Amino acid sequence: MTGADNFQNNAIENEINFEMSEIDSSSIEISKNDEKNFLSEINHLQLISKNIPDFIYSIKFENGSEDIFYSDSVKKLTGYTSDEIKAMPTKWLNLIHPQDVLSVRKKMIDFERDSAKQGLNLEYKIIKKDNSAIYVKEKISAKRDILGNIENFTGIISDISVQKENEQNLIENENKFRELNSTKDKFIAIISHDLRAPFTSILGFSEILLNDPNLSEEEKREYLTYIFDASQNQLQFVNYLLDWAKLQTGMMKFEPQRLKASKIIHDTVSSLTGNAIRKNIEIKVEAPENLYIQGDERLLKQALTNLLSNAIKFTNEFKTIEVKANNFKKGLIEFSVKDEGIGIPEIHKNKLFRFEEKFSSEGTKGEKGTGLGLSLVKQIIEKHNGDIWFYSEENVGSEFHFTVPEAENIVLLVEDEESTRILWKKIIKNNFPDYQIAETSNGYEAMSFVLEKTPSIVITDHDMPLMNGIQLIEAMKKRDESTRVPVILIAAAVTDDLILKYKRLGVEKIIQKPVSMEIFSEALNSVLK
Repeated sequence: MTGADNFQNNAIENEINFEMSEIDSSSIEISKNDEKNFLSEINHLQLISKNIPDFIYSIKFENGSEDIFYSDSVKKLTGYTSDEIKAMPTKWLNLIHPQDVLSVRKKMIDFERDSAKQGLNLEYKIIKKDNSAIYVKEKISAKRDILGNIENFTGIISDISVQKENEQNLIENENKFRELNSTKDKFIAIISHDLRAPFTSILGFSEILLNDPNLSEEEKREYLTYIFDASQNQLQFVNYLLDWAKLQTGMMKFEPQRLKASKIIHDTVSSLTGNAIRKNIEIKVEAPENLYIQGDERLLKQALTNLLSNAIKFTNEFKTIEVKANNFKKGLIEFSVKDEGIGIPEIHKNKLFRFEEKFSSEGTKGEKGTGLGLSLVKQIIEKHNGDIWFYSEENVGSEFHFTVPEAENIVLLVEDEESTRILWKKIIKNNFPDYQIAETSNGYEAMSFVLEKTPSIVITDHDMPLMNGIQLIEAMKKRDESTRVPVILIAAAVTDDLILKYKRLGVEKIIQKPVSMEIFSEALNSVLK
């Protein structure tokens, strides 16, 4: 081989080596890019799994062992890390609620044995690390070998607590609406009968009175008395219906305010004294003078009137009725009406508070009833967030109880001068030692307090920074028009125009500075006693 040949061969070999080195470096470059993309993809998936509420898992079975993987978001859902769950005796099964664990195990065993199944959906509760329970949904996918044995599981587990709660609410609402619809049908059937029934007799007796000139005066009086009694009873029935409907639809204004329990009772007893005297029934009242409730005066009087009139109606002559009010438990006052009447038969006790199961019986002197009074009483008490219950025994008597919220005894002072607040507090403590005293230096602080609690009374200066007395009372009324809080207004200059403005806002007590302790004490006593 000549030197030229050698040179040519060397050149070709060098060219091949150069091309091969170029190919190798290109392959290395491609391999590095693939690895970079792969790692980027893994990081991306890990980032996604950390930021979603669900977590994914996989279980691989190989040579009798399990290779388990839980994504990092398992901690977000359960409170446990992946390693903590793997260290548990039965792994994920350890978290399943005791009520659901047997059911889940059975479904998993059935799934594993059925070689045709590739997937399974489960819903159950788990106990988180903080001991709270949540509902989860698990979607399982399995890979099987040619014999149908499972080689690996993959799955995703999601928190469905909100969905389950919504489903439960829908079921409860559906059941409630079904019950209401059934109640409505019964109610309409009863009402349609009771609205028509008396008119047959009323019209019949009216026709006789109009067309029979030979009736005696005694007969005329008897027929007119029947028409009058039946009409009066029917009017009461219609009034009860209207009040019930207004309460149901929210059309009846509910105006809670601070009320003295003893006054509610005494006013009710006074209105029914004539009925009791006619039957020689004694009514005993027991109610502490310092007992205050938070309620609607008109509605509570109506409820108590219904209970007391029933007690009078079903009590024989020369018997006693007891009406009481006292502390029940913290925040609640209990009223009770106890009689020595004929009692309620056992078979009718479950009908007493139900409009759709109207029950009525005659009183001991033949007094008629509508059968709706107690149903309305229950609606009124529930409107006050209270409870009502009763005890009754035939020929022994009945005892009805109900609870209403207790009014907190709080005096709110609104005054920017500390020395003046000290004086007011001293007068209040001397006159009303059982009252709490809250103090604020301006109207904005006062409104923050009123948003949380309803004071028994507000004592405020008219001239204050940021918000004067008028603006404060307007803001209080805007916040809740139905709550009537008494106000004592104190001003340096009391003019006719100022008095008129405050009276339009419902303020009756206006005191001029400098404040006389005697006048201040009188104003307090007139409002709080």
